[in-house]
Amino acid sequence: MNISDIAVPEHVEVDADERLAKVRSIFERENPKGVVVFDDDEYAGVVGEKQLLRSRMEDDTKVSAVVKAAPSVGRTEDVRETARLLVEGNVKIAPVYEGDQLYGIVTVDRILEAVLDSLDAITVDQVATADVIGITEDDSVGRAINQLRENGVSRLPVLDDDDVLVGVVTTNDIVEFVVRDHERQGSGDRAGDIDRMLDLPVYDIISSPVVTAIAEETAEAAVSRMFENDISGLVVVPKDADIETVAGIITKTDVLRALTFTEEDAMDVQITNVDLLDRISREHVVESIEDVADKYADMQVIHAHVRLHEHKEKLRGTPLLQCQIRLRTSQGQVGGSGEGYGAEHAFHVALDKLERNVLEIKGVNADEEYRGQLLRKVGEL
Repeated sequence: MNISDIAVPEHVEVDADERLAKVRSIFERENPKGVVVFDDDEYAGVVGEKQLLRSRMEDDTKVSAVVKAAPSVGRTEDVRETARLLVEGNVKIAPVYEGDQLYGIVTVDRILEAVLDSLDAITVDQVATADVIGITEDDSVGRAINQLRENGVSRLPVLDDDDVLVGVVTTNDIVEFVVRDHERQGSGDRAGDIDRMLDLPVYDIISSPVVTAIAEETAEAAVSRMFENDISGLVVVPKDADIETVAGIITKTDVLRALTFTEEDAMDVQITNVDLLDRISREHVVESIEDVADKYADMQVIHAHVRLHEHKEKLRGTPLLQCQIRLRTSQGQVGGSGEGYGAEHAFHVALDKLERNVLEIKGVNADEEYRGQLLRKVGEL
């Protein structure tokens, strides 16, 4: 299947200098699938519907302030390659070209809808994220915002004092709460209103009950549930448990990433926010991860995901980056994360942590094998 089967022509083209007010009115009136932004007739990026309508920027702000860089794809591009480009670009939509002419756009939802029937071969536990960042129901909205930003995630499970799942809070929940409260309050001390909202407990804005998935069900079932509830992710909970605790998170992006897995001998590596790579190349990243994986030959790496996230802090102009590396292997998931100034520093800090964790798995398995040999010898006595 290629993109010509699922690309849609409905979109809006705007200039980077256009006012947000005009583009917002187009969305509210025509409900297009996306906005493609041009700067002096050159493609500049995209703006998603939710990103635009929920932006707190003033109406006179230029569209260039909210534009998101996104890769363009050819109308005959393979769906697998398009999925990789969307994941690595950390975007939900991308423009589709036929030669030099803009044909339309492709979205994450359109890709997942097109391949939904084939997702019955993938289970939730194969693609879900096991290392989940959560917060308590008494934590403040301000802390939730910090956790979302610092960890580069879009949703946080909310737990009570006994670590039982009571809700979930997403970036959209927070934005809608701020927008709704500001419209209700009207004009006033905006800074004071925001400070007050940041101090409120998360419990006041969480979504509950939580839409969940279990590890054993198919990705097809999980994605269908996301579409039915108009959400982008599910909390994974244990099967047949008396109480709901958090076992992971599965998102549309996780499933989209699974579409890019290959059967080739070379390790399949994806880099989210690949544009943040500065002094190192994609090839260096792949080779470095392969070197770590090769130190434990019994562990077959199915897929590797590297995620870069930029913080506001800088040192002599170089931004502080967080790097997360996650491997899906025949021995389960293993990962490492770290921070550093620039992609090279952050990546190698995370790589060192990954190597320690891989060697730890090797040591645990070696100990278990030794204990098994010892027990067999005792049994022979």
